[in-house]
Amino acid sequence: MSLFPADITATAEDIIRDFTAAGLMVSTAESCTGGLIAGALTEISGSSAVVDRGFVTYTNVAKMQMLGVQEETLARFGAVSEETARQMVHGALFRSRAHLAVAVTGIAGPGGGSPEKPVGLVHLAAKSRSGKLVHRKMLYGDIGRTDVRLATIRTALQMLIEIV
Repeated sequence: MSLFPADITATAEDIIRDFTAAGLMVSTAESCTGGLIAGALTEISGSSAVVDRGFVTYTNVAKMQMLGVQEETLARFGAVSEETARQMVHGALFRSRAHLAVAVTGIAGPGGGSPEKPVGLVHLAAKSRSGKLVHRKMLYGDIGRTDVRLATIRTALQMLIEIV
């Protein structure tokens, strides 16, 4: 029995199988999901062939120290922004042995939202060493903390598949 819903487990199984066959490794940089993307992947037997590492960077200091996010970026755009997600994914990719990386930063709620950045706003970025980069701004809505995080995991896993 998996800790995750069946659809997330099935997608993670597909990634582990396909990326193992292709010799691809992944790293994650996670804020609002707190390591759950890496958790969904490592729930699958054989994931050590694919998952290189995960960075849980909940604070701005962690984003700067572990991933190289620029202080100016955080001051100008905020932690929950496209610019921060792009710098997070770059750091996760190039501070690991991974071929592909995904990064997420958002507001899971129930508090912390504002009119400009409402609860349920998540910025995701996926990047490959070949330079392909995909960004998504998701507005999941105020659907509850757990559901925002699960929706973010689903989107992040799909982005990993797309970036290959």
